Amino acid sequence: MPHQHGPRRARIAFSDAAAKQLESITSEAELHALDRALVVVSVDPDIGEPLPGDSANPQLRQYTDDVERVRLLYWVTALRTVVVVAYIEV
Repeated sequence: MPHQHGPRRARIAFSDAAAKQLESITSEAELHALDRALVVVSVDPDIGEPLPGDSANPQLRQYTDDVERVRLLYWVTALRTVVVVAYIEV
């Protein structure tokens, strides 16, 4: 019997600024909250709301999880990779 896989998740990558923000997180609760938000975005990259911008640059999106109090700014590449530009709040 063939093994069935669920939908493919988007790969998450971080900009240099977002990676620097990650390095400063020391709280387990904040890391857990961020991880949950990243999973949500990886499963459905279009979940965030588009931010106003111009068509010359990638369309930035914002995902906010009010329960975990996390906000991410990201864009999605043509190959469906999610690039986190900034990890704003935890």
